[in-house]
Amino acid sequence: MNDSFYAELADKSLNGERLTDAECKQVLNTDSDNLLPLLNAAFKVRQTYFNRDVSIHILNNAKNGHCPEDCSYCVQAKSSDTDITDYPMKTEDEIMLEAKSAYESGAFRYCMVFAGRGPSKKRVEKLSNLVRKIKETYPIQVCLSPGLIDDADAEQLKDAGLDRLNHNLNTSETMYEKICSTHTYQDRLNTLKSAQKAGLETCSGMIVGMGESAEDIIEVAMKLRDLKSPSIPVNFYMPIEGAPLAENVDPFKELSPERCLKILCLMRFLNPEAEIRAAAGREIHLRSMQGLALYPANSLFMDGYLNTKGSNMEGTLQMIKDAGFKPKTDFNLDALLNAAKSKESDLRDPLLADGEVILKRKEDLSPFSA
Repeated sequence: MNDSFYAELADKSLNGERLTDAECKQVLNTDSDNLLPLLNAAFKVRQTYFNRDVSIHILNNAKNGHCPEDCSYCVQAKSSDTDITDYPMKTEDEIMLEAKSAYESGAFRYCMVFAGRGPSKKRVEKLSNLVRKIKETYPIQVCLSPGLIDDADAEQLKDAGLDRLNHNLNTSETMYEKICSTHTYQDRLNTLKSAQKAGLETCSGMIVGMGESAEDIIEVAMKLRDLKSPSIPVNFYMPIEGAPLAENVDPFKELSPERCLKILCLMRFLNPEAEIRAAAGREIHLRSMQGLALYPANSLFMDGYLNTKGSNMEGTLQMIKDAGFKPKTDFNLDALLNAAKSKESDLRDPLLADGEVILKRKEDLSPFSA
Protein backbone atom coordinates (compact mmCIF):
# COMPACT_ATOMS: atom_id res chain seq x y z
CA MET A 1 0.00 0.00 0.00
CA ASN A 2 1.26 3.49 -0.82
CA ASP A 3 0.53 6.92 0.60
CA SER A 4 -2.33 7.45 -1.86
CA PHE A 5 -4.29 4.61 -0.25
CA TYR A 6 -4.26 6.35 3.13
CA ALA A 7 -5.07 9.71 1.56
CA GLU A 8 -8.08 8.08 -0.10
CA LEU A 9 -9.21 6.70 3.28
CA ALA A 10 -9.14 10.20 4.75
CA ASP A 11 -11.08 11.61 1.80
CA LYS A 12 -13.71 8.87 2.03
CA SER A 13 -14.09 9.50 5.76
CA LEU A 14 -14.43 13.27 5.30
CA ASN A 15 -16.98 12.73 2.55
CA GLY A 16 -19.10 10.59 4.87
CA GLU A 17 -18.42 7.38 2.96
CA ARG A 18 -18.27 4.10 4.83
CA LEU A 19 -15.04 2.15 4.51
CA THR A 20 -15.41 -1.40 3.22
CA ASP A 21 -14.57 -4.35 5.45
CA ALA A 22 -11.55 -5.00 3.23
CA GLU A 23 -10.30 -1.43 3.73
CA CYS A 24 -10.83 -1.74 7.48
CA LYS A 25 -8.73 -4.89 7.56
CA GLN A 26 -6.01 -3.14 5.56
CA VAL A 27 -5.92 -0.40 8.21
CA LEU A 28 -5.51 -2.96 10.99
CA ASN A 29 -2.85 -4.82 8.98
CA THR A 30 -0.82 -1.73 8.09
CA ASP A 31 2.91 -2.54 8.19
CA SER A 32 5.40 -0.53 10.22
CA ASP A 33 6.72 1.32 7.17
CA ASN A 34 3.27 2.80 6.57
CA LEU A 35 2.32 3.66 10.14
CA LEU A 36 3.16 7.35 9.75
CA PRO A 37 1.14 7.77 6.51
CA LEU A 38 -1.77 6.07 8.30
CA LEU A 39 -1.51 8.40 11.28
CA ASN A 40 -1.21 11.42 9.00
CA ALA A 41 -4.40 10.42 7.17
CA ALA A 42 -6.28 9.92 10.46
CA PHE A 43 -4.97 13.29 11.67
CA LYS A 44 -6.37 15.00 8.57
CA VAL A 45 -9.83 13.81 9.62
CA ARG A 46 -9.30 14.60 13.31
CA GLN A 47 -7.98 18.10 12.55
CA THR A 48 -10.95 18.90 10.31
CA TYR A 49 -13.40 18.49 13.19
CA PHE A 50 -11.33 19.16 16.31
CA ASN A 51 -8.25 21.15 15.22
CA ARG A 52 -5.60 20.44 17.89
CA ASP A 53 -7.97 20.48 20.85
CA VAL A 54 -7.86 17.68 23.43
CA SER A 55 -10.83 17.05 25.72
CA ILE A 56 -9.62 15.94 29.15
CA HIS A 57 -11.93 13.73 31.19
CA ILE A 58 -11.59 12.95 34.89
CA LEU A 59 -13.35 9.92 36.35
CA ASN A 60 -15.03 9.73 39.72
CA ASN A 61 -15.56 6.14 40.82
CA ALA A 62 -18.66 7.18 42.77
CA LYS A 63 -19.69 3.68 43.88
CA ASN A 64 -17.23 0.81 43.88
CA GLY A 65 -17.72 -2.96 43.98
CA HIS A 66 -20.60 -5.16 45.16
CA CYS A 67 -21.72 -5.56 41.55
CA PRO A 68 -24.08 -8.48 40.78
CA GLU A 69 -22.89 -8.77 37.17
CA ASP A 70 -20.21 -11.21 36.03
CA CYS A 71 -18.31 -9.24 33.37
CA SER A 72 -15.14 -11.32 33.27
CA TYR A 73 -12.79 -8.39 32.63
CA CYS A 74 -14.01 -6.33 35.60
CA VAL A 75 -12.54 -6.39 39.12
CA GLN A 76 -15.84 -5.09 40.54
CA ALA A 77 -17.85 -8.04 39.22
CA LYS A 78 -19.25 -10.73 41.51
CA SER A 79 -17.04 -13.24 39.67
CA SER A 80 -13.83 -11.39 40.63
CA ASP A 81 -11.82 -11.99 43.80
CA THR A 82 -9.50 -9.00 43.37
CA ASP A 83 -8.82 -7.16 46.61
CA ILE A 84 -10.38 -3.79 45.81
CA THR A 85 -11.79 -1.08 48.06
CA ASP A 86 -15.56 -1.53 48.12
CA TYR A 87 -17.81 1.35 49.16
CA PRO A 88 -21.39 2.52 48.66
CA MET A 89 -22.32 5.70 46.82
CA LYS A 90 -20.20 8.66 47.93
CA THR A 91 -21.83 11.55 49.76
CA GLU A 92 -23.06 14.59 47.90
CA ASP A 93 -20.36 16.75 49.52
CA GLU A 94 -17.60 14.42 48.41
CA ILE A 95 -18.91 14.22 44.84
CA MET A 96 -19.20 18.01 44.66
CA LEU A 97 -15.62 18.46 45.90
CA GLU A 98 -14.39 16.05 43.24
CA ALA A 99 -16.33 17.99 40.60
CA LYS A 100 -14.62 21.18 41.78
CA SER A 101 -11.21 19.51 41.65
CA ALA A 102 -11.87 18.16 38.14
CA TYR A 103 -12.86 21.58 36.83
CA GLU A 104 -9.90 23.36 38.42
CA SER A 105 -7.51 20.70 37.06
CA GLY A 106 -8.52 21.58 33.49
CA ALA A 107 -11.04 18.84 32.82
CA PHE A 108 -13.63 19.54 30.15
CA ARG A 109 -15.87 16.72 31.37
CA TYR A 110 -16.51 15.17 34.80
CA CYS A 111 -17.51 11.52 34.57
CA MET A 112 -19.28 9.73 37.42
CA VAL A 113 -19.36 5.94 37.35
CA PHE A 114 -21.56 3.74 39.56
CA ALA A 115 -20.96 0.02 39.92
CA GLY A 116 -24.01 -2.21 39.63
CA ARG A 117 -26.54 -3.54 37.16
CA GLY A 118 -28.51 -0.31 37.14
CA PRO A 119 -30.02 2.31 39.46
CA SER A 120 -33.27 2.08 41.39
CA LYS A 121 -35.87 4.79 40.80
CA LYS A 122 -34.83 6.34 44.12
CA ARG A 123 -31.20 6.46 42.99
CA VAL A 124 -32.15 7.98 39.64
CA GLU A 125 -33.82 10.80 41.58
CA LYS A 126 -30.68 11.24 43.69
CA LEU A 127 -28.44 11.23 40.62
CA SER A 128 -30.66 13.78 38.90
CA ASN A 129 -30.36 16.13 41.87
CA LEU A 130 -26.57 15.71 41.85
CA VAL A 131 -26.30 16.43 38.14
CA ARG A 132 -28.46 19.53 38.55
CA LYS A 133 -26.32 20.83 41.41
CA ILE A 134 -23.02 20.23 39.60
CA LYS A 135 -24.26 21.99 36.47
CA GLU A 136 -25.46 24.95 38.52
CA THR A 137 -22.13 25.23 40.37
CA TYR A 138 -19.39 24.57 37.80
CA PRO A 139 -19.10 25.25 34.04
CA ILE A 140 -18.19 21.67 33.28
CA GLN A 141 -19.75 18.96 31.14
CA VAL A 142 -21.16 16.01 33.10
CA CYS A 143 -21.21 12.39 31.96
CA LEU A 144 -22.89 9.63 33.97
CA SER A 145 -22.33 5.87 33.80
CA PRO A 146 -25.17 4.40 35.89
CA GLY A 147 -25.59 0.95 34.32
CA LEU A 148 -28.74 -0.26 32.57
CA ILE A 149 -31.56 2.30 32.43
CA ASP A 150 -34.96 2.61 30.74
CA ASP A 151 -36.76 5.41 28.88
CA ALA A 152 -38.17 7.04 32.01
CA ASP A 153 -34.77 7.09 33.75
CA ALA A 154 -33.16 8.66 30.70
CA GLU A 155 -35.82 11.36 30.46
CA GLN A 156 -35.41 12.26 34.13
CA LEU A 157 -31.63 12.56 33.79
CA LYS A 158 -31.99 14.65 30.65
CA ASP A 159 -34.38 17.01 32.43
CA ALA A 160 -31.78 17.41 35.21
CA GLY A 161 -29.26 18.73 32.70
CA LEU A 162 -27.09 15.65 32.11
CA ASP A 163 -24.87 16.15 29.07
CA ARG A 164 -23.91 12.55 28.30
CA LEU A 165 -24.70 9.03 29.36
CA ASN A 166 -21.99 6.38 29.11
CA HIS A 167 -22.68 2.74 28.42
CA ASN A 168 -20.00 0.87 26.50
CA LEU A 169 -20.70 -1.92 24.03
CA ASN A 170 -17.29 -3.32 25.07
CA THR A 171 -17.11 -5.93 22.32
CA SER A 172 -19.03 -7.38 19.40
CA GLU A 173 -22.41 -9.06 19.70
CA THR A 174 -20.79 -12.30 18.54
CA MET A 175 -18.24 -12.26 21.34
CA TYR A 176 -20.37 -10.79 24.10
CA GLU A 177 -21.52 -14.05 25.67
CA LYS A 178 -17.86 -14.99 26.13
CA ILE A 179 -17.29 -12.12 28.55
CA CYS A 180 -20.64 -11.81 30.37
CA SER A 181 -23.68 -13.99 31.14
CA THR A 182 -25.76 -11.81 33.49
CA HIS A 183 -26.86 -9.35 30.83
CA THR A 184 -26.79 -9.28 27.04
CA TYR A 185 -25.42 -7.16 24.26
CA GLN A 186 -29.02 -6.22 23.48
CA ASP A 187 -29.47 -4.95 27.05
CA ARG A 188 -26.63 -2.53 26.43
CA LEU A 189 -28.06 -1.43 23.11
CA ASN A 190 -31.45 -0.84 24.74
CA THR A 191 -29.86 1.50 27.32
CA LEU A 192 -28.16 3.50 24.57
CA LYS A 193 -31.39 3.73 22.62
CA SER A 194 -33.27 4.95 25.71
CA ALA A 195 -30.65 7.68 26.18
CA GLN A 196 -30.88 8.74 22.56
CA LYS A 197 -34.66 8.73 22.66
CA ALA A 198 -34.52 11.18 25.58
CA GLY A 199 -32.18 13.45 23.66
CA LEU A 200 -29.06 12.60 25.67
CA GLU A 201 -25.69 12.38 24.00
CA THR A 202 -24.28 8.88 24.30
CA CYS A 203 -20.76 7.83 25.15
CA SER A 204 -20.08 4.25 24.08
CA GLY A 205 -16.92 2.42 23.16
CA MET A 206 -15.05 -0.82 23.44
CA ILE A 207 -12.29 -2.75 25.17
CA VAL A 208 -9.61 -4.25 22.94
CA GLY A 209 -7.14 -6.94 23.91
CA MET A 210 -9.72 -9.41 25.27
CA GLY A 211 -9.12 -12.04 22.60
CA GLU A 212 -11.29 -10.43 19.95
CA SER A 213 -10.63 -10.80 16.23
CA ALA A 214 -10.14 -8.07 13.65
CA GLU A 215 -13.70 -8.77 12.57
CA ASP A 216 -14.95 -8.10 16.11
CA ILE A 217 -13.16 -4.74 16.21
CA ILE A 218 -14.58 -3.75 12.84
CA GLU A 219 -18.08 -4.85 13.88
CA VAL A 220 -18.04 -2.64 16.99
CA ALA A 221 -16.60 0.34 15.11
CA MET A 222 -19.31 -0.03 12.47
CA LYS A 223 -22.06 -0.37 15.08
CA LEU A 224 -20.93 2.81 16.83
CA ARG A 225 -21.05 4.52 13.44
CA ASP A 226 -24.62 3.29 12.96
CA LEU A 227 -25.51 4.59 16.43
CA LYS A 228 -23.88 7.93 15.61
CA SER A 229 -22.22 7.89 19.02
CA PRO A 230 -20.57 11.29 19.55
CA SER A 231 -18.12 9.94 22.16
CA ILE A 232 -16.15 6.71 21.75
CA PRO A 233 -13.66 5.57 24.40
CA VAL A 234 -11.21 2.90 23.23
CA ASN A 235 -9.98 1.01 26.29
CA PHE A 236 -6.91 -1.23 26.15
CA TYR A 237 -7.46 -4.23 28.41
CA MET A 238 -5.47 -4.23 31.63
CA PRO A 239 -5.19 -7.71 33.15
CA ILE A 240 -5.70 -7.59 36.91
CA GLU A 241 -5.21 -10.64 39.09
CA GLY A 242 -8.52 -11.95 40.38
CA ALA A 243 -10.60 -11.01 37.35
CA PRO A 244 -11.48 -14.24 35.47
CA LEU A 245 -10.47 -12.96 32.03
CA ALA A 246 -6.95 -12.16 33.25
CA GLU A 247 -6.33 -15.88 33.69
CA ASN A 248 -7.20 -16.68 30.07
CA VAL A 249 -6.05 -13.70 28.00
CA ASP A 250 -2.69 -11.98 27.65
CA PRO A 251 -3.37 -8.56 26.10
CA PHE A 252 0.35 -7.81 25.85
CA LYS A 253 0.56 -10.44 23.09
CA GLU A 254 -2.30 -8.76 21.23
CA LEU A 255 -1.68 -5.06 21.81
CA SER A 256 1.60 -3.62 20.64
CA PRO A 257 1.80 0.19 20.54
CA GLU A 258 1.40 0.01 16.76
CA ARG A 259 -1.70 -2.18 17.05
CA CYS A 260 -3.29 0.30 19.46
CA LEU A 261 -2.62 3.19 17.08
CA LYS A 262 -4.11 1.30 14.13
CA ILE A 263 -7.29 0.61 16.09
CA LEU A 264 -7.60 4.30 16.99
CA CYS A 265 -7.09 5.24 13.34
CA LEU A 266 -9.79 2.82 12.21
CA MET A 267 -12.20 4.23 14.78
CA ARG A 268 -11.45 7.75 13.51
CA PHE A 269 -12.03 6.86 9.84
CA LEU A 270 -15.35 5.17 10.60
CA ASN A 271 -16.50 7.85 13.07
CA PRO A 272 -14.96 11.07 11.73
CA GLU A 273 -16.99 13.54 13.82
CA ALA A 274 -16.89 11.56 17.08
CA GLU A 275 -14.78 12.32 20.13
CA ILE A 276 -12.36 9.39 20.07
CA ARG A 277 -10.74 8.74 23.44
CA ALA A 278 -7.48 6.91 24.10
CA ALA A 279 -8.86 5.55 27.35
CA ALA A 280 -7.87 3.08 30.06
CA GLY A 281 -4.63 1.21 29.56
CA ARG A 282 -2.99 3.72 27.22
CA GLU A 283 -0.01 4.06 29.55
CA ILE A 284 0.91 0.37 29.62
CA HIS A 285 0.07 -0.50 26.02
CA LEU A 286 1.10 2.61 24.05
CA ARG A 287 4.02 3.35 26.37
CA SER A 288 6.42 5.92 24.82
CA MET A 289 4.15 6.25 21.76
CA GLN A 290 1.24 7.78 23.68
CA GLY A 291 1.73 11.18 22.09
CA LEU A 292 1.02 9.66 18.67
CA ALA A 293 -2.43 8.60 19.90
CA LEU A 294 -3.44 12.27 19.73
CA TYR A 295 -3.23 12.15 15.92
CA PRO A 296 -6.36 9.96 15.58
CA ALA A 297 -7.80 10.59 19.08
CA ASN A 298 -8.87 13.94 20.51
CA SER A 299 -9.62 12.95 24.10
CA LEU A 300 -7.87 11.45 27.13
CA PHE A 301 -8.56 10.46 30.71
CA MET A 302 -6.33 12.11 33.31
CA ASP A 303 -5.61 11.07 36.88
CA GLY A 304 -6.25 7.36 36.47
CA TYR A 305 -9.25 5.13 35.92
CA LEU A 306 -11.89 3.36 37.99
CA ASN A 307 -9.71 1.05 40.06
CA THR A 308 -6.28 1.48 38.52
CA LYS A 309 -3.71 4.23 38.52
CA GLY A 310 -2.76 6.00 35.33
CA SER A 311 -0.52 8.87 34.36
CA ASN A 312 -0.40 11.87 36.65
CA MET A 313 -1.77 15.30 35.75
CA GLU A 314 1.65 16.80 35.10
CA GLY A 315 2.69 13.98 32.79
CA THR A 316 -0.56 14.05 30.82
CA LEU A 317 -0.58 17.84 30.39
CA GLN A 318 3.11 17.85 29.44
CA MET A 319 2.52 15.15 26.83
CA ILE A 320 -0.30 17.19 25.29
CA LYS A 321 1.88 20.31 25.18
CA ASP A 322 4.96 18.51 23.82
CA ALA A 323 2.92 16.94 21.01
CA GLY A 324 1.72 20.37 19.92
CA PHE A 325 -1.89 20.02 21.09
CA LYS A 326 -3.90 22.02 23.62
CA PRO A 327 -6.50 21.00 26.21
CA LYS A 328 -10.06 22.23 25.81
CA THR A 329 -10.39 24.17 29.06
CA ASP A 330 -11.08 27.57 30.57
CA PHE A 331 -7.55 27.62 32.01
CA ASN A 332 -4.13 28.39 30.55
CA LEU A 333 -2.10 25.24 29.85
CA ASP A 334 1.10 26.53 31.46
CA ALA A 335 -0.83 27.59 34.56
CA LEU A 336 -2.36 24.11 34.77
CA LEU A 337 1.09 22.55 34.39
CA ASN A 338 2.54 24.71 37.15
CA ALA A 339 -0.35 23.83 39.44
CA ALA A 340 0.09 20.12 38.67
CA LYS A 341 3.82 20.29 39.42
CA SER A 342 3.09 21.75 42.84
CA LYS A 343 0.89 18.81 43.79
CA GLU A 344 2.39 15.69 45.26
CA SER A 345 1.31 12.66 43.25
CA ASP A 346 2.46 9.08 43.08
CA LEU A 347 0.51 8.29 39.97
CA ARG A 348 2.82 6.97 37.30
CA ASP A 349 4.57 9.18 34.79
CA PRO A 350 3.26 8.28 31.30
CA LEU A 351 6.76 7.75 29.91
CA LEU A 352 7.69 5.30 32.64
CA ALA A 353 4.85 2.83 32.09
CA ASP A 354 6.30 -0.66 32.37
CA GLY A 355 3.28 -2.89 31.95
CA GLU A 356 2.51 -3.03 35.66
CA VAL A 357 -1.13 -2.52 36.58
CA ILE A 358 -1.37 -0.70 39.92
CA LEU A 359 -4.62 -0.66 41.88
CA LYS A 360 -5.78 2.56 43.49
CA ARG A 361 -5.86 2.82 47.26
CA LYS A 362 -8.70 4.17 49.38
CA GLU A 363 -7.13 7.64 49.44
CA ASP A 364 -6.86 7.64 45.64
CA LEU A 365 -10.48 6.59 45.18
CA SER A 366 -11.93 8.96 47.79
CA PRO A 367 -9.56 11.92 48.16
CA PHE A 368 -12.21 14.05 49.91
CA SER A 369 -13.73 11.47 52.20
CA ALA A 370 -14.21 12.48 55.83
